[in-house]
Amino acid sequence: MRTTITLADDVLLLARRYARTESISLGEAISRLARQGLQVVAQPAAPQEPPPEALSVPQSRYPAETQGDAILTAEEVRRLLDENGPY
Repeated sequence: MRTTITLADDVLLLARRYARTESISLGEAISRLARQGLQVVAQPAAPQEPPPEALSVPQSRYPAETQGDAILTAEEVRRLLDENGPY
């Protein structure tokens, strides 16, 4: 199919270079490049990992009563909630 399009100078230069490298016509080069670009657009985006700061635990207003990596028991959590309130 024939059509007229306006291309940016840099796009035309790169398309001509691609056509010459692949030994194909300029029209075929632009068709191939357009197909490749459209395939990328048509594919759903891969899920992205959340940024590290989204995974961090917010700082608590509750005082640290132990040093290091201590495990809080349910009883300790209840006591802290009773003393400081839920929020």
